[in-house]
Amino acid sequence: MLDRIRTCLAELPPAERRVAQLVLDDPRRFAQLPVGELARLANVSKPTVLRFCRHLGCEGLTDFKFRLAATVGDGVPYIHRSISEDDDLPTIAHKVVDNAVAALLKFRHELSDAALAQAVDALEHAWRGQHRIELYGVGNSGVVAEDAQHKLFRLGVNSRAFADGHLQLMSAALLQPGDVAVIFSNSGRTRDLIDATEVARRNGATTIAVTRTRTPLAQVAAIVLAADHSERDDQDIPMISRLIHLQYVDILTINLALRMGTQRVQPLLKTVKAHLSNKRYR
Repeated sequence: MLDRIRTCLAELPPAERRVAQLVLDDPRRFAQLPVGELARLANVSKPTVLRFCRHLGCEGLTDFKFRLAATVGDGVPYIHRSISEDDDLPTIAHKVVDNAVAALLKFRHELSDAALAQAVDALEHAWRGQHRIELYGVGNSGVVAEDAQHKLFRLGVNSRAFADGHLQLMSAALLQPGDVAVIFSNSGRTRDLIDATEVARRNGATTIAVTRTRTPLAQVAAIVLAADHSERDDQDIPMISRLIHLQYVDILTINLALRMGTQRVQPLLKTVKAHLSNKRYR
């Protein structure tokens, strides 16, 4: 929750930003104070405190405090630590691993069961109706889209991955109701992906965005799988975002495989592995 607040801090209105800063300065104290006292300390109105909580995806102050308490009181030994130029090799190695573990634990705490259920339902409906599942991403996110396609086609699912903006738009233009477009984007601001998402949705396809919340892409997609993190687009190599996106790929494909049934999936996987075994040295 704290990383999510830091991520969206610059996008908040000035009054809500003061509430956010109050949380960041002392999250444990914030979780214990009533709304009136919080409004006084932040020099805002009580409705502003509630709007801030809803901006973070919470139903209200109570829900926000519950999630905040889980964040600051979970006792997780891993915290995000920035890498500096003075760090030696072992320190950098430890920070990279610790940052990955911290991000994945945060990701686990903030998973939306409802959004995941909607996404899996859409994928299952597309598979049962023999509809298309198209996967879009550019740059680093394009690699994630290809990984998703690699996992889906081994299950016998009709899917394709596109990393080119022109091909994504052409694909989206041909989608129909029942089809699904899954869009991967770390920034949530890539114009090609947003354009393709809008076209796919206008054509009646279900659009699933794996991206940060409160971004242009998140606003146009039908289903949003939140991938919020503390990684800075302007300075950091995209590592944490890739791990979170790949986790979503595994969660979606595993759930889809279970709905397809082990009696159908296992023979497919065994056949693929049997043919691949000839490609390996014994």
